[in-house]
Amino acid sequence: MFAVPPRPVVPPVPNGASSHGPGRVRVLECLAPWLCISAARPVGSVGSGAARHNQQEGQQEQQQQQEQHPGEPPAGWLRDTRTTPPDRSRRPHSAPAPITATMVKTFQAYLPSCHRTYSCIHCRAHLANHDELISKSFQGSQGRAYLFNSVVNVGCGPAEERVLLTGLHAVADIYCECCKTTLGWKYEHAFESSQKYKEGKYIIELAHMIKDNGWD
Repeated sequence: MFAVPPRPVVPPVPNGASSHGPGRVRVLECLAPWLCISAARPVGSVGSGAARHNQQEGQQEQQQQQEQHPGEPPAGWLRDTRTTPPDRSRRPHSAPAPITATMVKTFQAYLPSCHRTYSCIHCRAHLANHDELISKSFQGSQGRAYLFNSVVNVGCGPAEERVLLTGLHAVADIYCECCKTTLGWKYEHAFESSQKYKEGKYIIELAHMIKDNGWD
């Protein structure tokens, strides 16, 4: 800030002196330094105490506004009215869809009705043709059993070694594909040469079979 010198003392103009004479020039010379400094004072310097007071009050109001509403620009500033795009990476957690159990229809083979057949006694699904029968002289866990060359509507489990009446064999349990009832077993491997004819053949216990189609 500029230092303002004390106002100069203007000598009185003598009575009768002209306003355009030497006395007027002397007054202007005395006032010249003060007029130059006053012209050089910055705008707003007059009454600077009130201006500083108003500025301090405005700063205090802005600080109070920011404390009450954090994140908002001060009063008088331009606000960004653009909307922020949604964050698509944050999706609401959705509960998994419930798993419903559905019954799968099993394909069922049907043997020709002109031949005598053996069917499952529990669900009447066809099991074997009478022409595929090899022997009736076998024994199962529930009585007599028949040996067949091929069967239908039958599934196989895993093979395992078992000691049967005729020796050690690798056999797999067989079951009806329609009702899942265990019917007998399948010969996967025979360790004795005299039992090799059984490999790949099927044993069905008579307790699980019924005769169909022209047995009378």
